[in-house]
Amino acid sequence: MFRFVGTKLLRPNGIACLSSLNLSRSVHSVPFATVEVEEISGSQPAEVHNLVQGKWTGSSSWNTILDPLNGEPFIKIAEVDETEIQPFVESLSKCPKHGLHNPFKSPERYLLYGDISAKVAHMLSLPEVSNFFTRLIQRVAPKSYQQALGEVQVTQKFFENFCGDQVRFLARSFAIPGNHLGQQSHGFRWPYGPVAIITPFNFPLEIPVLQLMGALYMGNKPVLKVDSKVCIVMEQMMRLLHHCGLPVEDVDFINSDGKAMNKLLLEANPRMTLFTGSSRVADKLAVDLKGRIKLEDAGFDWKILGPDVNEVDYVAWVCDQDAYACTGQKCSAQSILFMHENWSATSVLSKMKELAERRNLNDLTVGPVLTFTTEAMLEHMNKLLEIPGSKLLFGGKPLENHSIPPIYGALKPTAIYVPIEEMLKEKYYELVTREIFGPFQVVTEYKKDQLPLVLDALERMHAHLTAAVVSNDQLFLQEVIGKSVNGTTYAGLRARTTGAPQNHWFGPAGDPRGAGIGTPEAIKLVWSCHREIIYDIGPLPTHWEIPPST
Repeated sequence: MFRFVGTKLLRPNGIACLSSLNLSRSVHSVPFATVEVEEISGSQPAEVHNLVQGKWTGSSSWNTILDPLNGEPFIKIAEVDETEIQPFVESLSKCPKHGLHNPFKSPERYLLYGDISAKVAHMLSLPEVSNFFTRLIQRVAPKSYQQALGEVQVTQKFFENFCGDQVRFLARSFAIPGNHLGQQSHGFRWPYGPVAIITPFNFPLEIPVLQLMGALYMGNKPVLKVDSKVCIVMEQMMRLLHHCGLPVEDVDFINSDGKAMNKLLLEANPRMTLFTGSSRVADKLAVDLKGRIKLEDAGFDWKILGPDVNEVDYVAWVCDQDAYACTGQKCSAQSILFMHENWSATSVLSKMKELAERRNLNDLTVGPVLTFTTEAMLEHMNKLLEIPGSKLLFGGKPLENHSIPPIYGALKPTAIYVPIEEMLKEKYYELVTREIFGPFQVVTEYKKDQLPLVLDALERMHAHLTAAVVSNDQLFLQEVIGKSVNGTTYAGLRARTTGAPQNHWFGPAGDPRGAGIGTPEAIKLVWSCHREIIYDIGPLPTHWEIPPST
């Protein structure tokens, strides 16, 4: 466990960890960095620039980002407005539809990206580099050191996974014998060419890096837009990528508001856009871009505790982590808990309450909510408490003794109980299943004969990202899994809703626009399309003659 004193991160024994010990030595050992993480402040604001056509550039205006912990204007963003997008449009237009490389064009670039991945994996394994990104993440998207470090470690493992020949293995083709001598059909994975990537604030490193590299591995030319609140993390990552051999013209990096980015997409007309973020924006972009889009949008993610009760302490701890780690600001966060009546007879809820109440601002196990104000979350809570039979289980109050600016939220980890019969009523269902991107969850209970009600609730949900079925009862698992659709579903006693490691698919299901992240399957699905080449070289049969017309 760590705690903060000023900007210093201290261990329990009071000794400063790497982030504040021998700072000058630490900074100078990060050769690509243009900022000193611990010195970013209102008096020494950091600056974030754009990258286009291989050059770092500014803009005509600067957007100022407030420190989410104290409200100081501590980062200046060179945001491109609608009149300044032309260089980005031109840059994308230079990339042909067949991409920067493909199986028939510049195949040596597959090897180049294997080498780049190896170098980046090594750099991220260095304690000073890992700590640099961990602390930079904490500065802009406050979460515990361990949660931020986990993001860096997943990213480092991802690069390890695509070293050497692994990039070219993504472009593996296949051949099928034809109908006659000289005929064969070959299937290839083909890039889209010019593409766009738009990513959110909650995972400032992992989401943009994994999607960016997937796009590059398959031969595309991306323009990358990261939420301005956290874009400094990815700007520094771009500098690390260049340090490790990424050609500077392969990626454009833009800072802008939504309006300017929308105009860029319409004018540049990328062949594919990956969007991770809210369902509302996702649906608008799907129309604007005429369906040329892949989405990982909102997730009102559910967990079901089955009839078999085991390891109550462990299950309560996982529930706490799923609902409240990163202050609930994960697209995979546990939004609703369906609890079998057998669990109601245990201490699981009281243990969840105890675990939630030990979270605090000192170690950032709870922190600012960057997309909901405190008032908005309390208003939603009060609406839920008007539902007959509902009650506050714990939380429900603002955080105290903090300097979080009022544009952000500050709420104690909160859980509201709503009876399942009331939840399913037409007038309450949409309210109960509204995603609150913060430390907030709904809890309900079902009897042994009410599993159909639970399954009905799941069927009516709009987003199908992650889910957990906490049970080792095989027949129960079979029933629930067979009648649900969430793209990343954990099953078994140790099931969780959160956790997007590099070793398995993470993404929604039930939507043809759904995107995955991190695995070879996800990369091929999102960042390439199928192309079939049919070779038919002869020879003609002996004594061939022109046949009759058909």
